[in-house]
This record gives sequence, structure tokens and C-alpha cells, in this order.
Amino acid sequence: MPPAVVEDSGVNETWLSISERLNNQNNGSVVYVALGSEAMRSQEEVTELALGLELSGLPFFWALRKLPGSNKSESEELPNGFKERTRSRGVVWKSWAPQLKILGHESMGGFLTHCGWSSVIEGLQFGKPLIMLLFMADQGLNARVLHENKVGIEISRGEEDGSFTRNSVADSIRLVMVDNNEGLIYRKKAREISALFGDKVLHDQYMHNYTHLVFLKNPSIQPLLYHEGQHNKWMSKLKALNS
Repeated sequence: MPPAVVEDSGVNETWLSISERLNNQNNGSVVYVALGSEAMRSQEEVTELALGLELSGLPFFWALRKLPGSNKSESEELPNGFKERTRSRGVVWKSWAPQLKILGHESMGGFLTHCGWSSVIEGLQFGKPLIMLLFMADQGLNARVLHENKVGIEISRGEEDGSFTRNSVADSIRLVMVDNNEGLIYRKKAREISALFGDKVLHDQYMHNYTHLVFLKNPSIQPLLYHEGQHNKWMSKLKALNS
């Protein structure tokens, strides 16, 4: 379970700047785009994603940070004229962005994600349906489960070369964000499952049950706990919880 959104005691200039832009959009109208910091993306993929966002016609906030070791300039990453054509409804944010606060903003209606598990939990905690653009093998397992539970769809890729197109991006975004047939199901299911992902009491109970199973039902790991000096502390806590 991700940490709760905590307001900074001082003035957070980054969030103030972002929230001012989001406040100008209608509730549930913006798609948040963030693809993690590890998955390698080609120039062609960045171009098709950008043009797909443009083609969708919907407001977006794209957290587009450079990958580690990359020295490409902004003009090389984005299609010519893209920012000018989408300036009235889109933001390309090139530095760190407070993802939890963004997802929790009332203007957010969907989350275009690489489907890393931490991002999935954060999106569903706020009831945002997922548009999944996968780059790594383990993300495919996450996407399959999420699609089966009707909380998101995967942007289709070609069977031969694995590429995706601007049209598949735009169609997927519009289906999840504004379609009133199949898309309505994804939005409804995401809101329903947010009660599970955002339930701290339930989360703590799951952690307790897991810890109970691992530490009380598996004697083979107890010598490790003795070595670390943690055994007595864990055992007393677990016995207290089960008393």
C-alpha cells in the first residue's frame, strides 16, 4: 500500500505549479502519463505516444523524465510543434513530479502507465482506470490480471515487431476515459477496487496474516531472526496480535 498523500508544511512550489494547471481542467477529464524510470523507450515510441495523446483530443499531464544516462534534448524527444499544438490542454513535465498528489487530484480521470506494480497500486488507490503500455516482461503478468478484472486495458502492439501506433494509443485512451459502454465498465470497476487498495485496516490485516504465516509457521527462518536479534521482538508482537 503506498504512503498517504501528506501536505507539505511549507510552500511546495512544484505542486503549486502543477495544481494550478490541473485546476483549469474539468473533473475526471485528464489522463496522467508516467512510464517509470527504468524502461527503455525508443525515439519512435516517444513520437507515437505523443501523437497518440494529441490525437485523443483529451487533456493530459505527461511526466516525461529523461532516462538515466540520456542526454537527449527536449526537441529530439517530442515531435515538432507538439507542445504548441497541445498547449491549451496538455502538460509535458520534464522534472520530478509528485505522482500521488497528481493521481489524487479531482481532474484526473485515468492513468497511462507502464504497469509497474507500485504505480498500479497508486493508480487504483485513487480509483483511476489504467491504460497500460508495457515495456518489460513482468509487466505483462500484471496487465493480464488487471485486464481480467476490468480495471484497465493494454495498448495493443504489433505481433511481428512489437510496435504500437498513435492510433492504438488514442483509441485506448478514449475508450477508458470517455466511452460510455465498455469504458464505463473500466471506470466503475476501478472506483470499486479503490476501496480495497486504499483500505489501511485491510492492508494491515493482510500484512499481519502474512507475517504470522512466515514467522510462526516456518521454523527454518527463526535462526536468522535470532542472529539479527529480532526474534523475541517479532514473536512477542505476533503473539500479542493473536491473543
